[in-house]
Amino acid sequence: MILERSMIETIAAALSAHGLTLRGGFNFAGGEETPSGLSGGAARSVLLVGQAGAAPWPHFLRWKESQSQAVANPLDTWSREVIGGVANDFGARAVSPSDRPYLPFQQWAMRAEGLRPSPLGILMHPQYGLWHAYRGALLFEVEIALHEPRGVIHLCDTCVDKPCLKSCPVDAYSADGFAHETCLAHVRGQNGAPCRTGGCLDRNACPYGAAYCYPPQVQAFHMAAFAGL
Repeated sequence: MILERSMIETIAAALSAHGLTLRGGFNFAGGEETPSGLSGGAARSVLLVGQAGAAPWPHFLRWKESQSQAVANPLDTWSREVIGGVANDFGARAVSPSDRPYLPFQQWAMRAEGLRPSPLGILMHPQYGLWHAYRGALLFEVEIALHEPRGVIHLCDTCVDKPCLKSCPVDAYSADGFAHETCLAHVRGQNGAPCRTGGCLDRNACPYGAAYCYPPQVQAFHMAAFAGL
C-alpha cells in the first residue's frame, strides 16, 4: 500500500488550516532502523510538519487565550495537539522534536528537503532563510508517493561577509560552535535587552528570507523560552 499524493495534499490542507506547512518527507530505506508507527510496527515513511515564517502564530495565540489556565511549554503543547489531531485523522503516529529519546529531526529535515545547516546551526532554506522551524512529524507504516528533493542551493555558500557571525556582542557563534552559557548569561543580563525584545542579533543579521522574519513579539516569546524568563 502507498499513501498517494492526493492524500498527502489533503494532509497538507488540514495542517494549513492551523498555519502549519508540510515540509516534505521520504521513505525509510530497507533495513534502516526506524521508529515505530501507530500500531507499533516499524514506520516505513515520514512527513515533516513545520512552519514558514510566523504563519502559525495567530492560531497559536487564539488557542493559548482559550485555555482556562497557564500551560507549560504552550507552543509545544499546541503543536502536539494540532499535529496529533491530524495524525489521528490519517492513521499516522505523531512525534515531536522534544520527545524523549530524541528523534533525528534535523537529519530527517535535511533528507526531506535537501537543506544544510547555517553557521548558526539552523537549517538554511532557499526561500525562508533562517525563518522556519519543524514542529513535528507524521510516521506511517506505508510508503508515501513523494519525489526525491531536488538539489538546493545553500545560500551560506554564496554569502561572503557572514554577518550572522559578526553581530552578537558576546560572539556566541564562532567556528568553535555555539557558546550556550555565554549566550544565556548575556540574554539574562543587563545588556541583553535587545536580544530579549527583538531576538538573536546574529539570526536577524542574515540577509536571506527577510520577508519571513518573525515579528518582534514572536522572537521575544522564543527568547524568553530559551532563557527561562
